[in-house]
Amino acid sequence: MSKPFTIVIATKNAGKVKEFAHAFAKLGIEVKSLLDYPSIPDIVEDGDTFIANAKIKAKTAGDALGVPVLADDSGLAVDALNGEPGVYSARYAGEGASDAQNNEKLLAQLADKGARLDEQPLANGTSLLSPAQFQCALALYFPDNGQFMIAEGMVEGVIMDRPHGDGGFGYDPLFYVPKLGCSMAELSKEEKGKISHRGEALKQLLPAVEKLVTDTP
Repeated sequence: MSKPFTIVIATKNAGKVKEFAHAFAKLGIEVKSLLDYPSIPDIVEDGDTFIANAKIKAKTAGDALGVPVLADDSGLAVDALNGEPGVYSARYAGEGASDAQNNEKLLAQLADKGARLDEQPLANGTSLLSPAQFQCALALYFPDNGQFMIAEGMVEGVIMDRPHGDGGFGYDPLFYVPKLGCSMAELSKEEKGKISHRGEALKQLLPAVEKLVTDTP
């Protein structure tokens, strides 16, 4: 390639941008996001599934920019809360809520339910509250033909009663991964990319993206 291939990610979440940039770096892809295009208004995510919201974001941004756009919609589904916060994960504590506020509401909701697993606390005294899943849907949209490429990923874990780790973002500090013995926020970018919901979805999509790069003059 005579110049870096650029792909636009339909998000203003800096944490997600870093994860995508890290994943695409091996293909020589430069990542931009909606932070680079402030003229595009906020996109209304009114779908009732992660796939629906990912497609809405990708199509809206792709049609506005006239370039292929990759959108992610992901979130946390907690068994004790009947799948909440689900598609409302990013705004669980209200529009514009911070990660800390969303985490606080999650723990408050679990406390109200009296959620606690009948297991020994972890070595650090942390209690496990409920099984949960991080879920991700990716939609790569091509405005020239209106076609989508879709990929999904999921990782199983357990919600803890207190945060651990200062990496990642969102609910990562509360999401314990039993097979690794730590929270998602205690993993390096490389470790998280190997097992995360977004990492799993990206593994499915990367071959198509790599072909896109190869076929682009």
